Amino acid sequence: MTLKRTISTIGAAGLALSLAAGAASARDLTVVSWGGNYQDAQKKIYFEPFAQKLGKPVLDESWDGGIGVIAAKVKAGEPNWDVVQVETEELELGCTDGFYEKIDWDKLGGKDKFLAAGAHDCGVGAIVWSTMLSYDGDKLKDSVPTSWVDFWDTGKFPGKRGLRRGPKYSLEFALMADGVKPADVYTVLRTPEGIDRAFKKLDEIKKDVVWWEAGAQPLQLLASGEVVMTTAYNGRISGINKTEGKHFKVVWPGSIYAIDSWVVLRNSPNKNDAMDFIAFASAPENQSKLPEYIAYGLPQKEAAAAVPANLAADLPTAEANLVDAVALDGAFWVDNVEELTSRFNAWLAQ
Repeated sequence: MTLKRTISTIGAAGLALSLAAGAASARDLTVVSWGGNYQDAQKKIYFEPFAQKLGKPVLDESWDGGIGVIAAKVKAGEPNWDVVQVETEELELGCTDGFYEKIDWDKLGGKDKFLAAGAHDCGVGAIVWSTMLSYDGDKLKDSVPTSWVDFWDTGKFPGKRGLRRGPKYSLEFALMADGVKPADVYTVLRTPEGIDRAFKKLDEIKKDVVWWEAGAQPLQLLASGEVVMTTAYNGRISGINKTEGKHFKVVWPGSIYAIDSWVVLRNSPNKNDAMDFIAFASAPENQSKLPEYIAYGLPQKEAAAAVPANLAADLPTAEANLVDAVALDGAFWVDNVEELTSRFNAWLAQ
């Protein structure tokens, strides 16, 4: 697990005044997200402006996910994190286990302001994002991959592949590589035979896979040439293309899209500031700025409607990009993540 801390301040004069006035709580508000170019964008449009509004520093850290991390923070007593961005199963499992505060939806204008999947009793939708096949357009030109079948074809495209470490995504992509239609992936995966089929398909490329965990890693793998193609998050690809002039390409058909959410950890000493931060980051005038930096879709309806057409075309929520895309089945992973993670780890160790 990777943790990184930075601080968004109100400026030296403001900070001195705040401290002199004794305005700081036991500790400053701490917001946790996914790092990399995504969190760089969040600092500019959320963390730093909110620190100015709040009149005191906002700390931010990055993590790689996992409900066990959340559980340890909460069970220790008063957590040292306040607001955390989580994936679907972390939201569901943590809410069921009482790890999160209930969202004050009045501060956000009501649940109807958001996509249904982004309006939860314990979480507020932050982004719509996709995991997809990606490759370096400067290295693959004459013949390029267009499907998971190509991802598995080490004869046609020799070299290492990058996959996110874990069963989630790996099993779905394996089934599509084995001929399962995107619309049928979870129907097949809900059967013992389907799970066996997915692991058998993974066997075919096991020796050719470089496993990654943090969202910045696949970009590094592509840039270094260590892999010929990899799974990656769409926003990370668009972000590095903008900031570093890369020509990384993505394949939308067969991609899997999901919503990440903001949660507030139970017994946060900064609960009120945490709720205010989520409201600030969800305000249309703030959230609508995100696609200028990184191509993630927006769960707040007014924010999504305000995105210029040229930027909206690159988002997972664009109509053309949803063709043959798969919605992550959060219910499946809530029910099966522990068992399948154990099986995956055992398989990987063989």
